[in-house]
Amino acid sequence: MQLVRVALDVPLDRCFDYRVPEGVSLTAADVGVRVRVPFGLKSRIGIVVDLPAASDVGDSQLKALEEVLRDTPPLPPDWFQLCQFCARYYQVPLGEVMLSTLPAGLRRIDPPKARTPRRTASAVETTTPPALTDEQAAALAAISADPGFSAYLLHGVTGSGKTEVYLRLVERVLAAGRQVLLMVPEINLTPQLEARVSARFPDAQLVSLHSELTEAARTRHWRAAFEGSARIVLGTRLAVFTPMPELGLIVVDEEHDASFKQQDGMRYSARDVAVFRARDRDIPIVLGSATPSLESWANATDTRTPARYRLISLTERAVQSARLPAVQRVDTRLEKLQDGLSDRLLKAISERLARREQSLVFLNRRGYAPVLTCTACGWISHCRRCAANLVLHLADGRLRCHHCGFEIRVPKACPTCGNQDILPFGRGTQRLEEVLSERFPYARILRVDRDSAKSRKQWEALVERIRGDEVDILVGTQMLAKGHDFPKLTLVGVLGADAALFAADWRAPERLFAQLMQVAGRAGRAELPGEVLIQTQYPEHPLYAALVRHDYAAFANAQLKEREQAGFPPYTFQAMLRAEAPQMADAIAYLASALAWDGAAEHPEVMLYDPVPMRLARRANMERAQLLIESPSRRALQVFLTAWRDHLAAIKAPSRLRWHLEVDPYEF
Repeated sequence: MQLVRVALDVPLDRCFDYRVPEGVSLTAADVGVRVRVPFGLKSRIGIVVDLPAASDVGDSQLKALEEVLRDTPPLPPDWFQLCQFCARYYQVPLGEVMLSTLPAGLRRIDPPKARTPRRTASAVETTTPPALTDEQAAALAAISADPGFSAYLLHGVTGSGKTEVYLRLVERVLAAGRQVLLMVPEINLTPQLEARVSARFPDAQLVSLHSELTEAARTRHWRAAFEGSARIVLGTRLAVFTPMPELGLIVVDEEHDASFKQQDGMRYSARDVAVFRARDRDIPIVLGSATPSLESWANATDTRTPARYRLISLTERAVQSARLPAVQRVDTRLEKLQDGLSDRLLKAISERLARREQSLVFLNRRGYAPVLTCTACGWISHCRRCAANLVLHLADGRLRCHHCGFEIRVPKACPTCGNQDILPFGRGTQRLEEVLSERFPYARILRVDRDSAKSRKQWEALVERIRGDEVDILVGTQMLAKGHDFPKLTLVGVLGADAALFAADWRAPERLFAQLMQVAGRAGRAELPGEVLIQTQYPEHPLYAALVRHDYAAFANAQLKEREQAGFPPYTFQAMLRAEAPQMADAIAYLASALAWDGAAEHPEVMLYDPVPMRLARRANMERAQLLIESPSRRALQVFLTAWRDHLAAIKAPSRLRWHLEVDPYEF
């Protein structure tokens, strides 16, 4: 009797043995093939990971596998190694890793029948590569010098032509007969990069992989990459797991972006997984950003340890006449604001309107106002399911929770005292749009946020309006802060940035600096000079001073010094155990049981902190708490977590309690 070991997408840290039915024979070459197997009362799709000679399960208890699925070749050994690394490092069952990385169409028992896509003859306008600047040419030469593994941190100011360096590298890799993986943090960044890559390489098949694709399209694109017919794969974080037999280069654009960190299911960093994959395949990887993550900056610049990354800098904008925008601080302690806008910013917008140039007013808070309140009794529009407020969306006439999605109609009177004089407090992008429309009635104003651009098509339509000179004033959130090139945009006004200066999250300054540097970089990217006005009550703050100088290095080095003194990453290594339950007492009790593990004494290099409620303590009617685990040694932390997981799984807990372990947590 032949046996087969199968990985399944279940929350159990083991694989499952089955017997191979008569008439079916599997060989070592079939490791990696998908199979359909019985599991409980249902059938599931699994992946063959081994052909063991014996099983711990008795012969009479072994079930027979139902079908061997040969519609795709077996998954390759390097893909197995990548999944095994993620399972070990992120403390996740191997089956959960393997199956979650496959397109949904390959995980379903009854996948939809594949349809041949209609091919439309779309004329792709080819482009001629621009001449490289001296810095770009030096960067290209440095990265191309070694075809083996090296991690390059390409630190280039906004508009310095990092994308052109990527394209020149892609050209060389394609000429060598290899494939390329290009990764971007968000779907909204794929259309323009996809257009540029297609125009530059019209004869190389390009496929995209992101969550807005239909199930059939995603499966089709994944197959094309796996089979090698697609030479360029452009995708978001899950694309890092796409099997590519001739992979020769990985590029991670905007490598600092938090979107590369998966926040549910298997909580992994796509950037870090990409670096492991490049090292495993012995190929170069380029991490590009105008504001690298502090972890990457430390990996490239810390002189006390061997450099893990090689730093390459682009300090000038690629367009010869383009200069970095002048960044200025508007001290709001000295100015009386008009609906949140200073006279200086209003005057600058008027000047741009007169010159037929575009302005962007940046406020990273969507909706009309953060909260609705009653002036008579103090009622506030709290979410009944979360420890958060309902945000007023006046355009829809709704109060909406941005955490759980709960929403209700805007009440006509206070639900508590009946007062009809309920007022919005604070401002979001909808209210800012209304204020600017009243102030500049003849200006063409466009709001760009998650409410106005809910799909890729809506986003592309908005971008076409901006580029088609159909917009005078943009009101936007972080959707507009990165990767977009609008030649006529010469003014950026920043509102509401001060809140992040004193946030409880120790990563907040890093995120704020990156956000402001990126949004400032939208101004003056062509011949027209750019200007950035930041409204603040703390103009002397070092973060703003570094922004004025465009001095990322000084900001990053200061932040790293503070983190080292405080014992924060990258100078320590962390994991977070989180639990959620209908009652906070149950979540805390579970974490307390985890903390009381007797085996912790055998790991003196690991520190466990007391359980505490999370900052957003209730979400979607579940109370949430967390326990921080920390060590100066990554290896010591991993050894501890591996041993600790068995204890966590054995703790008796209420049926509705859920827990998960996150390595290298990003949010606290």
